[in-house]
Amino acid sequence: MANAKLVVVVATLVILLEVSTCAVARHHGKPDPCSGEDDGSVAGTLHKHKKPGHCPSPGGSGGTPGIMTVNGFQKGEDGGGPAACDGKYHSDKTLIVALSTRWYAGGRRCHKPIRITSKHNGRTVVARVVDECDSNHGCKDNIVDTSQAVWDALGLDSNIGEVPVTWSDA
Repeated sequence: MANAKLVVVVATLVILLEVSTCAVARHHGKPDPCSGEDDGSVAGTLHKHKKPGHCPSPGGSGGTPGIMTVNGFQKGEDGGGPAACDGKYHSDKTLIVALSTRWYAGGRRCHKPIRITSKHNGRTVVARVVDECDSNHGCKDNIVDTSQAVWDALGLDSNIGEVPVTWSDA
């Protein structure tokens, strides 16, 4: 029984460590292979370099599943440097988000609204994409990294660290 508890504690710590690296590594990513830059196609279709389904197209019923984390977008916070979309810092009181590299789509979602729905309570909010959570430098590929304002609008406690959500282009 004690071994099982130890495994749970260690697994939880590993997950928290991986999520925390996203805030540090959310900038200066490489072009997204799902963005269609190489072959003119659109996300979610068969690319000559990827399998079908590798590049999900958000939307449809329920949206794309992801993990929401909290990020600091103001200067001097854990979020790192200025936002990738405009090179500026943003207030944590605004409804903003950084998406994992493949969802950021090489900047194609910059300044566009996305709809985020909490799987915990069903509440929905629309936030604007301002940054990338760089999956090439530590951020998992399913992260919706949001400001404190998004957590507040969804009625969630950001001290939880991460919550399951769905998201779609709004």
